[in-house]
Amino acid sequence: MKLETKRLYLREMNQSDYVDLCKILQDETVMYAYNGAFTDAETQEWLDRQIARYRKYGIGLWAAILKESNEMIGQCGLTVQPWKNRRVVEIGYLFQRAFWHNGYAIEAAAACKEYAFDVLNVDEVFSIIRDTNIASQKVALRNGMAVIDNGIRLFKGEDIPHCLYSVKRSGNR
Repeated sequence: MKLETKRLYLREMNQSDYVDLCKILQDETVMYAYNGAFTDAETQEWLDRQIARYRKYGIGLWAAILKESNEMIGQCGLTVQPWKNRRVVEIGYLFQRAFWHNGYAIEAAAACKEYAFDVLNVDEVFSIIRDTNIASQKVALRNGMAVIDNGIRLFKGEDIPHCLYSVKRSGNR
């Protein structure tokens, strides 16, 4: 286990999480920010990429496990992402649609922010969010972040506008 919140455990994903990961990554509504649901092969690649991140960086997107049922309801964690000509530590989150609007994303994202500041000793964390993804933007705002930049990211052959959100350790923007 990496982190614990009031209602969730966050832990590294492994191959046995594949079926639960499909419930997230293969849902068109959940994955609209990525320009569509993933195939089986893309889901496996995503899982493999997280496992490789754990080995390389000690961080990645972690399985979000609901304490009351021990069910994987989403993923949230820290990744190193490219943004223009630099690399940033990003808080990312994706949850099964059935668990939206229950505060799980902000609960997990806030824990990841504290982990980044307190354990990883980074001075600033980011979230890179599609410009039309209002729900994820609200999570970033509730996590103390503000928009500091805008840019384009390529997903499935299409340029997609994104906003870069940020919060510094001190709380100053």
